[in-house]
Amino acid sequence: MAALLVVGLGNPGSEYEQTRHNVGFLVVDALCKRLRWQLRPGKGNHVEAAGHVEGKKLLLIKPMTYMNNSGQMVGDLVEEAGADLSEVLVVYDDLALPLGTLRVRSKGSDGGHNGVYSIVYHLNSNGFPRIRCGIRKEVMPTKHEMAGFVLSPFDREERPVVADMIARAADAVLEFVASGIARTMNKYNT
Repeated sequence: MAALLVVGLGNPGSEYEQTRHNVGFLVVDALCKRLRWQLRPGKGNHVEAAGHVEGKKLLLIKPMTYMNNSGQMVGDLVEEAGADLSEVLVVYDDLALPLGTLRVRSKGSDGGHNGVYSIVYHLNSNGFPRIRCGIRKEVMPTKHEMAGFVLSPFDREERPVVADMIARAADAVLEFVASGIARTMNKYNT
C-alpha cells in the first residue's frame, strides 16, 4: 500500500492563516502538533510532514498553490505516490454546513467549493474521501458576500467552537488512518 495522503486545503501566507477558508490547513497543523511532526517543503508546490501511524505510512500535506489551484498539486502527488483515490483524504471548510459541524464522506460533488472542484477536475474523479468542516454562521452570506466571508477570520465568540471542530477533525483523520472511511463516517457523522 502507498502512503495515506491527507490534504488540508487553504491559502498560503500570513494574511490567510486564521481565516475560515484555511480550516484544512489548521487541521493539518493540529495533527502535526499532536504527532510532533514538522512540516517541510515537499517535492512540488506544497509542504508536508510524514511518518507512521497505526503501522501505516501517513503524509500530511498543505498545498501552497492557493485554494483554487489545489488540484494540480494533488493530482501530481497522487500520481507520484501511486495512491488509490480511497487513500487520499481531503479536509476543507464548507459554507453549506453550520459552524462546528463535521461531515465525513467517501466521495461526493465539489459542493461549489473551488478547491475541491480543482481536485475533482485534475483527478478526473470525485471518488476520494473527505472531511467537510462547517464554517457557516446562522445566516448564509449572499453570493456577493461569500468571497469576503470565507477569507475573513473567525469572530472571537466562534473560536472555541472552531477549536473543538479542528480537534474533532484531527481525531477523524486518525480514525480514518486506523479504521478506514466507513468506520470514520459512522463515528463522526452524528
